[in-house]
Amino acid sequence: MKRRLVLIISLVAGLVAAILTRVYISVTESELNAERERLRKKYGTINVLAFAKDTPAGTVIAKRDLGVKTVPALGMRGQALTEDNLADIIGRKTTVAHGKEEVLFWSDIEGGNPNAGGLSSDVKKQMRAMSINVSGAAAVAGMIKPNDHVDVIGTFNFPGDDGKLKRGDPVTCTILQNVLVLATGRETSKSRVREAASSGSGYSTVTLEVSPREAEMLAFAEQIKGRIILTLRNRNDTSSEKELPQIDYEAIRSEMEELNLKRQQKLGAR
Repeated sequence: MKRRLVLIISLVAGLVAAILTRVYISVTESELNAERERLRKKYGTINVLAFAKDTPAGTVIAKRDLGVKTVPALGMRGQALTEDNLADIIGRKTTVAHGKEEVLFWSDIEGGNPNAGGLSSDVKKQMRAMSINVSGAAAVAGMIKPNDHVDVIGTFNFPGDDGKLKRGDPVTCTILQNVLVLATGRETSKSRVREAASSGSGYSTVTLEVSPREAEMLAFAEQIKGRIILTLRNRNDTSSEKELPQIDYEAIRSEMEELNLKRQQKLGAR
C-alpha cells in the first residue's frame, strides 16, 4: 500500500512538473512573439535571402539553395543579402556551414562584396564605426567575425556617495545590446577570407557600429579602465532583455539559485 501511494505521488508530481514546464514554454514563446511584433512595428521588416536547407562550408551556391525570409529590419538592413544580390553570389562558395532558414550575409560568401568600397561605406547613415580593445575570452576566444551581432558588457569600479572609487566593489552591467560587428582587427566583411581569419585568431580590436551617444559611453568606459567583454548572439536573434540589473557580489549571491533553476527548466523543455 505504501509503495502504491509513493508511486501515485510520483506520478502526480511528474504530471504537475510537465504542466508547469508547458506553461513556462508557452509564456516564453508568447513573450518572444510579442517582442518580434514590437520590433516589426518599430523598425519595419525586410525580405532577405536565407538558406533553404542545411548547407556545409565550401558549398558552391546555386539558386535552389536559397529562399526569401521576412525578418525585422533592425540590424539586417544594409547587412543581410536580398534578392537584388542573388546574381552576385550564384556560383560562389560559402565560408561557413549554415542551417536551414539562416540569413545570408556578405561575410558568409568567399571574397565578400565585390562592389563595396572601404569600411566607411559599410557604416549606415547617422551611425559611427568605433574600435574597442578586446582579446582572448573577451572576444569569445577570437571567434567573433564581421557581420556578427554582440552584446557589450562592462565591469567597473563605480564611485560611492563620496565620489571616490570603491576599488573592492566592482559592478558588471550590460552597456549595449545587439551591436553589429563591422570588423575584427583589419578584417571586414569585404575582405577576402584567409586561413588566419577563418580560424578566428590574430586580432586584438573589434570595430562596432554604434550611434554617437553609444560611442561616447564606450569611450568613457575604456578611459576609466573598465573591463569590456563581448557576448556573441545568434545571427537571427534580434531580441533584447529589458531592465537588466547591475551585478555585484550581493546580486550573485541572491540571484544565482534562481538563474540556475531557470536554466534547468529551459534545458528540460528542449
